Amino acid sequence: MSMQKKSMLSIFTVLTLLLMIGASVFPAKAEGAARQMEALNRGLVAVKTESGVFISWRLLGTENASVSFNVYRNGQKLNASPIASSTNYLDKGGSTSAVYQVKAVVNGTEQAASEKAAVWGKQYHSVPLKKPAGGQTPKGESYTYSANDASAGDVDGDGEYELILKWDPSNSKDNSQDGYTSEVFIDAYKLDGTLLWRIGLGKNIRAGAHYTQFMVYDLDGDGKAEVAMKTADGTKDGTGKVIGDANADYRNEQGRILSGPEYVTVFKGDTGKELVTAKFEPARGNVSDWGDSYGNRVDRFLAGVAYLDGQRPSLIMTRGYYAKTMLVAYNFRDGKLSKLWTFDSTKSGNETFAGQGNHNLSIADVDNDGKDEIMYGSMAVDHDGKGLYSTGLGHGDALHTGDLDPSRPGLEVFQVHEDKNSPYGLSFRDAATGKIIWGVHAGKDVGRGMAADIDPRYPGQEVWANGSLYTAKGVKIGSTVPSSTNFGIWWDGDLLREQLDSNRIDKWDYQNGVSKTLLTASGAASNNSTKATPSLQADLLGDWREEAVWRNEDSSELRIYTTTDITEHRVYTLMHDSVYRLGIAWQNVAYNQPPHTSFFLGNGMASPEKPNMYTP
Repeated sequence: MSMQKKSMLSIFTVLTLLLMIGASVFPAKAEGAARQMEALNRGLVAVKTESGVFISWRLLGTENASVSFNVYRNGQKLNASPIASSTNYLDKGGSTSAVYQVKAVVNGTEQAASEKAAVWGKQYHSVPLKKPAGGQTPKGESYTYSANDASAGDVDGDGEYELILKWDPSNSKDNSQDGYTSEVFIDAYKLDGTLLWRIGLGKNIRAGAHYTQFMVYDLDGDGKAEVAMKTADGTKDGTGKVIGDANADYRNEQGRILSGPEYVTVFKGDTGKELVTAKFEPARGNVSDWGDSYGNRVDRFLAGVAYLDGQRPSLIMTRGYYAKTMLVAYNFRDGKLSKLWTFDSTKSGNETFAGQGNHNLSIADVDNDGKDEIMYGSMAVDHDGKGLYSTGLGHGDALHTGDLDPSRPGLEVFQVHEDKNSPYGLSFRDAATGKIIWGVHAGKDVGRGMAADIDPRYPGQEVWANGSLYTAKGVKIGSTVPSSTNFGIWWDGDLLREQLDSNRIDKWDYQNGVSKTLLTASGAASNNSTKATPSLQADLLGDWREEAVWRNEDSSELRIYTTTDITEHRVYTLMHDSVYRLGIAWQNVAYNQPPHTSFFLGNGMASPEKPNMYTP
C-alpha cells in the first residue's frame, strides 16, 4: 500500500473515531417519524390600509425553504421578481374592490394559483353568530348567553379553518360555587358565518370553565377535524339525536351533578353527528377521593391532544389535580374509540404525583424520543402513560412550555405556584427531567405568570410574575412588568412577542419599562373575568403571525383581527409546528394559556427547520 493511501486511510480512521466520539457525547436530535398535520390552503388575507392593501399568506410546512411567490391583483402580477424573503406584500395601488391570489414558484416554475381573497375594509373580519335565546331558571332567575372560548379546525377538509364556539350562560359557575346553571351549547361556524351545527350538552353537564373542555382535531386522519368532549344523558348532537336518557336529571339540590353516567363522545366535525360514545374515564368514583366531599375537586377536568406514537394524534382526558389525579389516553381510529392507558396517582409508586396539577396543561416531546409527553402542572406523564417526574411544587394557575432558553438543549417549563409554603412561587425547570433551573420564593399564591421574548438585550424569553421581570437565566431585570400577564401574541413586524389583554394588544417598551398600546379593538370584549382572554388566539390566516378572535359586546359576531405590519421575517405557518398546533387545541381548557412553539421564536433566532410532517 502506498504512503499516500496509508495517509488517507489514517485520516479517514481518525475522522471516523472523532465522529463516533462526537455522536456519543452530543447525541443527534431524534429525527422521529413524520407527524400527521392539516392540509391547509394559503390562508390568503388582504386588508385595506392607509398605504394600500396589505397581503399575507402561509408558508406551508410541506414546502422547501427555496420556494418563492408571485402576487396577483385581478389576474395581473404585481412583483417584478419572485418574493423569497417574506410571505407578505404591500400593494400601494390596491383598493377594496381588488381580488388577490398568490402562486408559489418552485425551481423557476409557477405552481397553481391559491384561493382568491377579497379585501377586508377594516382590520378585522366579522363572523356573524346565532346567539341562543336566554330564559329563566326553575327559580325564576333570568339568564342570557355570551360567546366564550373557541377553537379551530378544518372540519370539512377544504383547507380553511372553521371556528368551534362554546356558549356560556350568564349563570355559569366556578366549581367552588353551588347553584343551578343553564345549558351549554357548542357551535361550528364557517368563516362566512354559516352555522354548520349546534350541540346542546343538556342539563347533566354543568356550565363553567372547568367542566367542558372541547378538543377539535383530526383524530382519525381522514383530513377532517372531529370534536370530542365529555357528554351526559340528554346531550343532543348536531343532527338532533339525544345521547342516553333524554329525561334523566342528576342535578342535586346544590345544582351539582355528582351521580349518573358520564360519557366521552366524538362528533363528526362537519355535521356535529355523534360518531361514538363511550363511558367517560377517568371515572368519578368516590367524590371525596378527589379532595373534598361537596363536589368541587371531583369535577376539575382538563383535556388535550398528543402524538403518543409520534405519528398520529390521540385524545387525552383528565380529572383532578388538587389531590387525586388521573389521565386517560384514547385513540379514535376507524370509527372506534379505544383506551390506550390510564395514569392514576393513587396507584402504588405514583404517590408523589398527587396534587401537582394546574388549571391547564401543555403537550410536547420533551425527552426527544419523537413522542409527546403531558406537562401536567408540576408533574409530567410520559407518552406511555407512566409518570416521568414530579417536582413536588404543587398546584398553579399558569404554565408555559417551549424553547424558553435557546442556550440550553431541549425545552423548558415556566410555572407559577399557589401554595404559600412552596419553596418557589415561580419556577423555571428542565422540561425533560423536572430539574429546577431556578426559582423565586414568594410566600403567597402567585396567580399569574407569563413567558415571552420582549427584550432583545437578553437572550431567550423573559418571564414575569409577582410584579418582577426576569431573564431566562433567572436574573431579575425589573420591578415593572408589562401591562398583561395573561397572553402573548406575535403581531408586529419584529420577532419579539407582544401582549394581549382584554380587547387590546400592547408592546413592551423595554428601554423605558412601559407598555404601549398597538391596537384597541373598540366594540370587542374579552372572556373569563379577570383573565381577560380572547375567544381564541391562533395563526389562523396569512403569514406566521397570529390572529386575535374576540366576540363583540353583544355576542352577535366574532371578530378575527389580523396584523397589517410588513415583516421581512419568513417562518413556516405556526399551525404546522405540532407543539403550537396542540397548544391551539388545548387553549380553551380551564384557565386559558397562550400557545408556544417547539423552537425558539424571538430575537436572534435560528432559522426553523422544515416540519417533519405529512398531510392525510
